[in-house]
Amino acid sequence: MPELTAQTSSSPADAALLLEVARLVVSALNLDVAAADIVADDPLYGDGLGLDSIDILEIALVVSKQYGLQLRAGDEENHAIFHSLRSLSDHIAAQRTK
Repeated sequence: MPELTAQTSSSPADAALLLEVARLVVSALNLDVAAADIVADDPLYGDGLGLDSIDILEIALVVSKQYGLQLRAGDEENHAIFHSLRSLSDHIAAQRTK
């Protein structure tokens, strides 16, 4: 089972950023899972972490504050950005201002 330390060559996010974002998600949503146990490529919605749209909005808010990103509710890329911890971390790595 690949965990946060796993990294693919096409992923700009390193293991440290993956863990940092996982900790941010766990803290923001008060999840009963250890940040290091989140599988980076599992979906955030449904079968993965089981998050819903309200959870994703909360994550978007804390990510925007933490990394200086502009995440908009109507953005067509949101589904791809919030697909998994890795896709979110990759977006942060590419777009962060902080």
